[in-house]
Amino acid sequence: MKQLLNTLYIQTQGSYLRLDHETLKIEVEKEVRFQIPLHHLGGIVVFGNVLLSPFLIHRCAVDGRDLVWLSEHGQFKARLSGPTTGNVLLRRSQHEALTNSDATLMIARYVVAGKLQNARQVLMRSAREAETSTDQTALAAAAKIHAEAIRNTETASDLGKLRGIEGYAAKSYFAAFTHMIRTNRPAFAFTERSRRPPRDPINALLSLVYTLLAGECVAACEGVGLDPQMGFLHVMRPGRPSLALDLMEELRAPLADRLVLTLINRNQIKPDDFIERPGGAIHLAEDARKTLLAAYQKRKQEETTHTIVGSKVPYGLIAHTQARLLARHLRQDVPTYQPFIQR
Repeated sequence: MKQLLNTLYIQTQGSYLRLDHETLKIEVEKEVRFQIPLHHLGGIVVFGNVLLSPFLIHRCAVDGRDLVWLSEHGQFKARLSGPTTGNVLLRRSQHEALTNSDATLMIARYVVAGKLQNARQVLMRSAREAETSTDQTALAAAAKIHAEAIRNTETASDLGKLRGIEGYAAKSYFAAFTHMIRTNRPAFAFTERSRRPPRDPINALLSLVYTLLAGECVAACEGVGLDPQMGFLHVMRPGRPSLALDLMEELRAPLADRLVLTLINRNQIKPDDFIERPGGAIHLAEDARKTLLAAYQKRKQEETTHTIVGSKVPYGLIAHTQARLLARHLRQDVPTYQPFIQR
């Protein structure tokens, strides 16, 4: 099993990262502020104006270490891609499955069913913890819609109908999202999904965590040898990591959404932790972003029972585990792809 290593997040503007033998050193105004053995890191994520030495970039490429560039406010910009790895026969099997409409639909069904089941678990948990009957009723109703949608995935005859089922359930999920917020609800109320740019605090939080999670799903695909661009549920288009987004669907609710809700409900992220930019964009302030990144890193270290693997797995390795399970299916080692289901 792949070892879960730390991800280093750098958001101090003007930082310079360089490699000194086997040690990564971080300088600010030519003064070393932090250093860590490189082999302790599984990935590096930098925000905005952060410089990296060519030797460090080359080493990350050779080692297959994840390296991601984001804007100062967390918008994805680029990702380092080293030499192509993995078995070319696996990628050929992946491409062949995409030419088979039945095989594509079957994989997509399991992806959607996994996403809906995990979202339903979050709704049901929040309903149990609800402080008012109004919240409990709204969340229970959304959970009921998800239960029906899960049943409907079994009979969806094509990808269009399957996406319609998923979209209808997602609409009910986000319509009930505000009912899961117990602290500072007026400031964090969810009205609609806005991404580029986020227009309110809740979308700013969700967008940042989704960006981090998507990057890790890309790394999971590439680490196993799959092509992250060739997805089964998401429509393929240039520049879109469709397969990574497929794997991400199962993790949105239990990892990303639950993290955001926990930070809000524990008052670790507050309404005054956001900055409004020209044009109406809302971004998380630097100190609050540090809080979110620390919580996200801690969440990845937490373990959950994986029913398919039959053991506990850190959240940070679930994407990699699911990529391996998909690869086994594509190689015809197992008859179906089995999604991750939160218990």
